[in-house]
Amino acid sequence: MRILQILPELNVGGVERGTFDLARYLVSQGHRSVVVSNGGSLVPLLEAQGTKHYQLPVHLKNIFTAWNCVKELERIIREEEIDIVHARSRVPAWIAYFATRNSNAEFVTTCHGYYSTSPFSRVMGWGKIVIVISEIIGRHMIEHFGVQPENIRLIHRSVDLDKFPFRERQPGQSSFTVVIVGRITPLKGHVYFLKAMAKVIRQRPYIRVRVVGDSPAGKDAYKDSLLLLTKRLGIEDRVEFMGNRSDIPQLLQEADALVLSTVTQEAFGRVLIEAQAVGVPVVATKVGGVLDIVEHEKTGLLVLPKDPDGMAGAILRIMNEPKLVGEMVRNARRRVEERYTLEQMASRTVEVYEELRRSMNILVVKLGAVGDIILASASFRALRQRFPQARICCLVGREGLSLLQGCPYLDDIIVYDYKGKHKGIRGFLSTLQKLRHYRFDKIIDFQNNHRSHLVSFLCMPRISYGYKNSKSGMLLTSGILDDKPDLPPVQHQFRLLEAMGIKYDDSVRLEFWPRQDDYEYARELLHSEWIDEKTHLIVGINIAASERWMTKNWPMSHLAKLCDMLAAEGIRVVITGMDKDREFVRQLALAARSKPAIMVGKTNILQLGALLSFFRCYVTSDSAPLHLAAAMNCPTVALFGPTKPERHVPPAQKLTVVRKQMECVGCYKSQCHIHRHACMFSISPEEIFSAVMFYVKGRKASGRETAETKS
Repeated sequence: MRILQILPELNVGGVERGTFDLARYLVSQGHRSVVVSNGGSLVPLLEAQGTKHYQLPVHLKNIFTAWNCVKELERIIREEEIDIVHARSRVPAWIAYFATRNSNAEFVTTCHGYYSTSPFSRVMGWGKIVIVISEIIGRHMIEHFGVQPENIRLIHRSVDLDKFPFRERQPGQSSFTVVIVGRITPLKGHVYFLKAMAKVIRQRPYIRVRVVGDSPAGKDAYKDSLLLLTKRLGIEDRVEFMGNRSDIPQLLQEADALVLSTVTQEAFGRVLIEAQAVGVPVVATKVGGVLDIVEHEKTGLLVLPKDPDGMAGAILRIMNEPKLVGEMVRNARRRVEERYTLEQMASRTVEVYEELRRSMNILVVKLGAVGDIILASASFRALRQRFPQARICCLVGREGLSLLQGCPYLDDIIVYDYKGKHKGIRGFLSTLQKLRHYRFDKIIDFQNNHRSHLVSFLCMPRISYGYKNSKSGMLLTSGILDDKPDLPPVQHQFRLLEAMGIKYDDSVRLEFWPRQDDYEYARELLHSEWIDEKTHLIVGINIAASERWMTKNWPMSHLAKLCDMLAAEGIRVVITGMDKDREFVRQLALAARSKPAIMVGKTNILQLGALLSFFRCYVTSDSAPLHLAAAMNCPTVALFGPTKPERHVPPAQKLTVVRKQMECVGCYKSQCHIHRHACMFSISPEEIFSAVMFYVKGRKASGRETAETKS
């Protein structure tokens, strides 16, 4: 693999040492290691062990400088053919995030601190995988940054045991050295540490105190106040401010105790495991990730933050209780060997990289009606076959949830109820926030309208596919021109999938997934009409299309005659439809001599799908039940008039399309004032009866040669 780590600088610090150690491990394992930073004292050592370093001002919080760094980092990623970009700090993370958008490199972050919840920090939760160095940081990222738990990986910081060898401390020494290591900032609690040491020195005047670390550039006032404090406490001759040091292993070998006095949520505390590795007893405040490392009186001593008395007492215990100290340091060393070695940290990080390379998150956007969602089932199956390990999600409207809950090809269904619960800008933003958590690599926009294009853009995937059928199509990264609008619906979808290496062929079929209780309900519904699904020949008829498309409806007189003709053959007819169709039921009852079973308004879409499985044939106009019948592999006779079958017929093994060759066929008008629905009136009951009987009894009525006749 080719790994690029990016951080502000390469000077002394836990983040810097972690980056250096991982880079060395990557090189030793045959990986390509690249580091981008503003430079620092570790650069020569880094390059000497085989890592390539690029110096960029990625430490500066300047939007113009950062944007220039984005462009330069894009070039580096491209030229080095980087697979993984690993960001370890906030400004570098912003730069890396945008640089990876136009590349094939995966973006991962490591959260080294307990970040504020400001917008500036949000980018640390945008990695496809977010590495945290302690449990407290993991909870923080989940609770305050909205990172999904499944996207979190806990990898503790590490210590190189070759550099930090263990040695036994001898009790009863005439001198005793206490060391504190860390940046000199108020958060590290140096004030309370020095006050504690003043109390200890009064009882043990021979103690030496070493303060390792320095104040950030331009912030020396706090350090000056500490120097003044040592004078006020009368301990300036016992306290040595050593500044930043690169010989931490040697300093710990010379120490008899290490103190961490942080007063805020400590992310981890790397110096603690370094001290434990060499056998130095530790005293630490009960904050944040420290609790992952130190178990009170087992691997160290814990005290409350901002408590000089408690800290002084803990140091005196280390001086006065050699048996306890011996047990603690041996336990601590054993714990370090079990959890915090460089090999463990580096190998687990490489596992994350490998997981990232294997992973793919795909979103299918299909906010349309029931029929449209059923038509997408073939695409779901094709995507799963092409990407068997991917996490595939579908964004649907409220109605789509129940339809897809049984789909074996989807990992998650996300509901965007833009007409109800999620109506308006607030609902849109809440849905968008949820979608962003998935870190989608690819989005396939089957809806292709302004709303779906905007969703696809703001989710910030690597690639978004869709049709450029409007100005909003420019928001798609891989939009194509819709220059073949008359393709059948599923083939129309597969044109987008072709860009992902998925081809359409004759094996493509729709699917639908009723539950077992849906089948039981449908069976009981038939039995309530004295219909036995095992012995009766059953034909279903969809009584009407949608309210908007009255021109799709077959005349009620024709439908009634078909019912009578089928009944005369001993066939049980079942009428399906929705509650809104009850007026048509009344008209049918007046027109038909036979008594078909009326199941209008008695099924939901899943139950209707189950009911279709018991039919020998189903008769319907161009509507959602047509797609459902194809998905349930129910033989179907489809009546077309104002719409074109070329654009709307689903793939099916047993489907007969009936339409008339008329000048006005395919007008796509919801009202017909000139020809008075001639396209549908011209389809005779005898034609449909003949088509139905072919499926029911395997015979073809005389004179039927084609499903498309002239008028």
